[in-house]
Amino acid sequence: MIQSVKKICIGSAFVVCGLTTQAQFTKANDDPDANFKLAKEFYQKDQFSLAYPLFKMLNEKADANSSIPVTIQLESKYYSLVCGLQLNDVTAEEKAKEFIAIEHNTPRIEMLCYHLAEYYYRKKKFAEALDYYEKTTPENLSNREIASMKFHKGYAYFTMQRFNDAKPLFNAIRQIPSDPNYYDANYYYGFICFNEKNYKEALSAFKLVDGQPSYQNIVPYYVAEIHYFNGDRDKAIEYGEKAIAKGGQFYDLRLRQLVGHAYFEKKEFAKALPYLEKYVSSTEKVSREDLYELSYCYYDAQQWKKSIAGFKELGGKEDSLSQNSMYLLADAYLKTNQKASARNAFLFCELNSSNLIQKEISKFNYGKLSYELGYQDVALNELREFVTTYPKADNAPEAKELLVSLLANTNNYKDALELFESLSVQSEAVKRLYPRILCGRAVELINDQQLAQADALLDKVLTLAPYNQNQLPFVNFWKGEIAYRTNKYDAAINYMETYLNASSSLGEVTPVNARYVLGYSNLKQENYYKALQYFQQITTSVSASSDNISQDAYVRSADCYFMDKKFPKALQMYETVLNNNLPAADYALYQKAIISGASNKYAEKISLMQSLAQRYPQSSLIADANMEIANAYMANEDFQSAISPLNNLLKNGNDAYKPQAYLKLGVVYYNLNNSTEALNNFKKLVSAYPNSDESDEAVDYIRGIFVDQQKPSEYVAFMRQNGKNVSYSEEDSLNYVTANIAYENKSYETALSGLTGYLKQYPDGRYVIDASFQVAEIYNGKKSFDNAIKYYDAVAAKAPNRYAEASALQAARISYFELKDYERAEKYFTQLKGLAVTPENKQESMKGLLRCQYKLSKWTEAVPNAEELLKEKGTATDDRMMANMILAKNYQNNNNLEDASIAYKQVIQLGKSEYAAEARYRVAEILFAQNKFPEAEKAGFEVINKAGSYDYWITKAYILLGDVYFKQKDYFNAEATLKSVAENATDASLKKEATKLLDDVIAEKNQNSKVDPS
Repeated sequence: MIQSVKKICIGSAFVVCGLTTQAQFTKANDDPDANFKLAKEFYQKDQFSLAYPLFKMLNEKADANSSIPVTIQLESKYYSLVCGLQLNDVTAEEKAKEFIAIEHNTPRIEMLCYHLAEYYYRKKKFAEALDYYEKTTPENLSNREIASMKFHKGYAYFTMQRFNDAKPLFNAIRQIPSDPNYYDANYYYGFICFNEKNYKEALSAFKLVDGQPSYQNIVPYYVAEIHYFNGDRDKAIEYGEKAIAKGGQFYDLRLRQLVGHAYFEKKEFAKALPYLEKYVSSTEKVSREDLYELSYCYYDAQQWKKSIAGFKELGGKEDSLSQNSMYLLADAYLKTNQKASARNAFLFCELNSSNLIQKEISKFNYGKLSYELGYQDVALNELREFVTTYPKADNAPEAKELLVSLLANTNNYKDALELFESLSVQSEAVKRLYPRILCGRAVELINDQQLAQADALLDKVLTLAPYNQNQLPFVNFWKGEIAYRTNKYDAAINYMETYLNASSSLGEVTPVNARYVLGYSNLKQENYYKALQYFQQITTSVSASSDNISQDAYVRSADCYFMDKKFPKALQMYETVLNNNLPAADYALYQKAIISGASNKYAEKISLMQSLAQRYPQSSLIADANMEIANAYMANEDFQSAISPLNNLLKNGNDAYKPQAYLKLGVVYYNLNNSTEALNNFKKLVSAYPNSDESDEAVDYIRGIFVDQQKPSEYVAFMRQNGKNVSYSEEDSLNYVTANIAYENKSYETALSGLTGYLKQYPDGRYVIDASFQVAEIYNGKKSFDNAIKYYDAVAAKAPNRYAEASALQAARISYFELKDYERAEKYFTQLKGLAVTPENKQESMKGLLRCQYKLSKWTEAVPNAEELLKEKGTATDDRMMANMILAKNYQNNNNLEDASIAYKQVIQLGKSEYAAEARYRVAEILFAQNKFPEAEKAGFEVINKAGSYDYWITKAYILLGDVYFKQKDYFNAEATLKSVAENATDASLKKEATKLLDDVIAEKNQNSKVDPS
């Protein structure tokens, strides 16, 4: 700051009372010469207020009376203007400028220029003052006026920062110790030299004014700075401390800053601390260097909390100061056991390349802390990159050990497996962990329905003796589960029995679940005795409070008794189910009716079957009951009574039953000798379901009716009209049979050529459906999915037929898992749901349809399907997760956050999968929306620690954490978290989301920062 020039004191203006207006008029008063002499006498004594009215009067009389001598006229005008300027009369300014413009007396013009310049100087109009100083020459000025003009002119230049012009003028005055502006000139001269870094000259000038009252509280700062700039820190400190101790320094804070800097550079941090602390705390905005030095002093004094507060504000730049700040910040956080924040500080340091040693150490520590804090995905990437980038680093061995530990403890089995397989050297410790990683990844794949891939990984585990001993029970269980799901019941029995011989429990892997699979596997193989044993090991009694598995096992035990024809025992158990009104009560009633029929109690069977629809109107067995009622009537040749239940099937039944219903209605009317109605139903069957087995079976009846009616030509026309040739050529049959032999012998390339040739040559051939299905199966085995689905679609389009259900299932699976065409998969799963006869396919259709609706975000449409699936007996855990996920999303979309959170937690409790990963994130998201920031932060870490291989949701959790910190104004951790995502995210949309939020964080941080942004 430049010290203002001292004001020039002007004597008080006194007007002599009555001098011009009240004095008695005399001859002397009227004498111009006498008045001029008197006025000049006042002027020479600097009594301008007395001289001014006299000169002014003479000037006015001169204008009115030309008898006044010209000399006196000019002089009076000149002196009146000078006096007016000296008295700061604003009216004199313009008159003086006019005088200068029109008069011809050069000396008086130059003198008046001087006085006008002085007038402007006093008014602080320095540009105007300089203009008139420039028009003044020293010849007509006194020495005092010359000196005054030089100083004032110099000061005017100074204020306009024309230092080169001001310097020689100040220097001239500082040569005259007696000049009243001597000390001022030295100060300003010293300042200019200081500004020019001419410290020797500046110091000489400043020392002259150091003790002066006007400068004793200003100059010490400059003197101290000169010593500092000259490298003499001790003198700077001595001089600065003395001035601070004296007090009253205009630059007190800057002196403290200077002394603090000097001590800091001498590494005397304890002495630097109080000076820097006072400076920083009393200054609104400080430089990054000031804040760094103070923070370092706190750090050196082990005042960790204060050092952290300062260092935190110095991140985000790419220079060495920022990197060093983050390095020390990280250590301060570690000293206070704030590992999460230390991790973020190491991240900032790692991203900065100013100091390569600090970068290397920080990368290792960032990876290590990520591992310790549960950021397993980051730890894997960072430590892997560290080992690759710094293979000979001192920390490389520890980094490799941490990687090994990560393989053992991470839920990120997918990346862990990839990392393991990328290691060129596999230590003994790593080999011990490999089976565990394979097993964990296999379970993830099972949950995602990738059974073949999961089975391959489990096979690898079996080959890894002796390292696989702890995993063998789990491997056997899951291989048994996979075998069961793929209808390989012998294998399922083998693996599950092996598991039970040496069982361990974890999640779904339990002896109860193993026995459940064993019971079903034996049931599927009609080994009812063994199936019963396993089901009874689960439970021998049941009630409304029993869990789903126990209830189902009890019902299946009854089924085993039923299949072994131990009807009394089966009936007793079905009655127990009915009495407890369990979910399977409708099935128990149906089975009770079947037992009545098996006991030749047809009336009772029919009565029970008829009551099923009344007692359980939503039961899926109503169609089966109607079919059984019709069968019972037909078995007793009561054909007329069979008509009603068959019509019920056609009206309300599943499409899968309609071909049978039409066929049986035709047979019923045929036996009632009603050929017209019989033919009518057969025609409906053939025209609506030409490819069904029932349609083929109806052909003989149709032929017989037409023949009886003696209408053979109409028979041929009808059959051709509905896509059925009345006869197939021998060539047609031979072509297919030849290709089929190759297919049965597993010569698939030969079979493929023959079958596609057959389809091309005989598009309406007898075996088109068989051939199309076989071609689809071959292409599916070759993973030529586009070709496979084309043929599966052709078979499914001609449903019902013997392959329609399997084709719709395979087409749905290919569309969903391989082609990711969820709209198309939804179509096939919907078709499958209508075609499915087996409970397994019915359930898979519901599950697949739900998955498609999930992928397509059809939450509202999916809710009924989800609720239905949750009610199904034996619904797998991963399916229950998916169904609960649908319900949770629907709740969340309707802003029913509490119910949504409960449903998401149901998903989490059911196990690990992508649904569980998202559910964890959604719980955190809901807490954030409810402004429960500490809870949201905790939930966000849960996602990162437990989301396994699902990078998308882990990344989303990082962004959420960044937003949590932002909302809490923890800018440091917010910036670090979001910066990591913005630089490392592989998903473009998430990278963009993180970058935008990061920009908002930095903008708000800078707005609230102590650091001067300049």
